[in-house]
Amino acid sequence: MWANYHCHSRFCDGKNTLAEMVHAAQEQTLHSLGFSSHAPLPFDSLWCMKPNALPSYCDEIAGLKKESSLEIYAGLEVDYVPGKISPADFSPGLDYTIGSVHFVESFHDGRGFEIDGAHSLFLEGLNEIFKGDFKALLSRYFALTREMICKAPPIIVGHLDKIKIQNIDNKFFDEQDNWYRHEIDQTLDALAVSGCILEVNTRGLYQKKSATTYPSPWILERARKKNIPVTLSSDAHHFSDLTNRFSETAGLLLQLGFREIHILSEGNWKPTRFDEHGINL
Repeated sequence: MWANYHCHSRFCDGKNTLAEMVHAAQEQTLHSLGFSSHAPLPFDSLWCMKPNALPSYCDEIAGLKKESSLEIYAGLEVDYVPGKISPADFSPGLDYTIGSVHFVESFHDGRGFEIDGAHSLFLEGLNEIFKGDFKALLSRYFALTREMICKAPPIIVGHLDKIKIQNIDNKFFDEQDNWYRHEIDQTLDALAVSGCILEVNTRGLYQKKSATTYPSPWILERARKKNIPVTLSSDAHHFSDLTNRFSETAGLLLQLGFREIHILSEGNWKPTRFDEHGINL
């Protein structure tokens, strides 16, 4: 038995309806399921919920809560763009928020610079906005993450180091680099005092965009030493991925010294024992 609080539906860029996700979660005997569609953005985006769809999203989840024996929760994955959008904008009325950084600054024409889009677009932003200085770009990415954690803390911090998917063949940096580890340590320090939960996200693994989880195992080991709570999620955009790579990732967490992951149970976040087969209620 597992739980998952990071999944997407047709309300944003997911492939299934909310009801289809719930049905799949029941078949896979999940303890609880949280919906976290991409929150509406104050500018055009192909992968976010449209602003006028938010009431229907909340109403549909409320209906599914009443109909299902599964514990179902209403959340959103909210971007942090200073002065434009933050998790704090959507917290009221939701069971939780996931805060993620997908945009770092803007192009000269006003388009947001997405750090996890096509690599060609990433290179365009790197060269136009940061003059080819990857260290400056990455430092800004983590500075925005820390700013979100301090100024508009979500319940869950999503895919902490996802920007690494653009570091193909380590052409920009090595995770052993002192400057990179300093950025990570600063970010973990902010997390440690925030009360936020760190997401352990398996999507990069099953999409084959990353050889490791978001965040990397060495980061998770440092998070454990700082007593930062974690939750396991798959960032599922299709119901077949609700627990994708959970067993092996749970094994990794155990090897790193974790003995509990946080789940929502009866409306409250609770540290819960787990093993490679699932959570132990």
